Amino acid sequence: MPRKNQECTRMGGGASTSKKRKASLQSNSNREDSPPPRDDLSRILRKSLLPRGYPMPSKITGGMRLVNTFELCFGNLDGYSEEHTSIKLLALSLCQSIVSLAAFKGQDRRFTCTGTIIQHTASSMSILTSASLIRSSEDESKILDKLEIKVRLPNGKLVVGKLWKYDFYYNIAVVNTKAFPEFHAACFHNEVPANVKFSQSKLVAIGRVFESGELMATGGTLLYKTCKFDCQQLMASTCKTTKAGIGGPIIDADGKFIGMSFYYKDGAPFLPITILQKCLKHFNEFGRVLQPWHGLRIGSLQAEKLRVREEVHDILPHAHGIYVQKVVSGSPSADSGIKAGDVITKLDDFALSNAQEFHELILDKAESAFRHGEGMHLTVSFLRPSSGSEFCATISAEVIDMSEQNMSSQNKSKQNSVRWPVPKTKWLYPDDERDADMMPLVRKCRRPGYVYEAPLMTDVSRYTRV
Repeated sequence: MPRKNQECTRMGGGASTSKKRKASLQSNSNREDSPPPRDDLSRILRKSLLPRGYPMPSKITGGMRLVNTFELCFGNLDGYSEEHTSIKLLALSLCQSIVSLAAFKGQDRRFTCTGTIIQHTASSMSILTSASLIRSSEDESKILDKLEIKVRLPNGKLVVGKLWKYDFYYNIAVVNTKAFPEFHAACFHNEVPANVKFSQSKLVAIGRVFESGELMATGGTLLYKTCKFDCQQLMASTCKTTKAGIGGPIIDADGKFIGMSFYYKDGAPFLPITILQKCLKHFNEFGRVLQPWHGLRIGSLQAEKLRVREEVHDILPHAHGIYVQKVVSGSPSADSGIKAGDVITKLDDFALSNAQEFHELILDKAESAFRHGEGMHLTVSFLRPSSGSEFCATISAEVIDMSEQNMSSQNKSKQNSVRWPVPKTKWLYPDDERDADMMPLVRKCRRPGYVYEAPLMTDVSRYTRV
């Protein structure tokens, strides 16, 4: 009998403990800082993330965070300094021309970026932006199926946009929408060419977030170097932007439009205004950009690595021009006899100092050849460092159609696999972030002692250790 009583006592004590525990959990769930039940949290995340085109997390854990979102703004300009004040004033001078755009498929958002009003008439406005807005993630040579574009104006209003023209090679697009008298087009005239003498110019990159409509700006410097992207016409800067700034303007210290920016973690690359203007001219006159195919991958000799500069300098100490990085086998340039490592000094008797001049000239040549129905012949003078000799050759280039409708497999190969990588939005977990010794920066806690923090717009409910 005593054994039974003792057993009953233990059981009774257990039941009591269980009740206390349940009451404690109930009490904790009513606290403002306690996390919602897991099912509710998943439902909240699904409602918040999926319409924005963001992925659901594979697990719910403390310290997890969503990175590479379109809501992430540029750096903080709250400091009162001469530099920050100058950046703000330059951004404000153009703010009534800066919009944000988003591409939708049904109710789901697929991409957002910044745009610049480049033309304003009584009935419509034309907006220059990145073709990444409309590009299909499944096939980068096609536009999104059943595409809908919405434009966030500087005053916060949301209007419908309609795609007018686009070019995937240069990654540019023009979207039209109805006009509003309070906005104006950015000035594209009398811009300063982006060349070597401006290699240390101060720049400002401007963007606008789609959901909030917030204007963003950050400063940087123009770099005279080769961009990491495959598009040879791009120039580099140190402006630290985010994905939301893709397609936004880059201006100089005088407020002049220098180019359209893209995103890269080390600094925003941009397509210079001289190339943009020629592309827009082709849109207006030919309905597409006339893309010349020559089979050369080039870069400015001054921007090449020191190893390359030394190889050239040892034989040709006074050489200047553009360096041939690669010649595609079977291309018009390969047939002309040009080889990788050569230095092109002239194009049709025009002395070349940097790669941008070459790209601008061949766009003009493509336009002239198309107008007159002639072949496109490029006469180039080049040096060969391996022998120290100078040569002259004629490249019988082609004008190809890079539009989606005429994007044959042959033209796709001629495109040289031009890619515009955009980092995907993803979840990072504590174990994903490691130090120099490859150890997790955030250790897992054996005993959960966390306090729930209210989530931000794009952040999951996070837990901080008590």
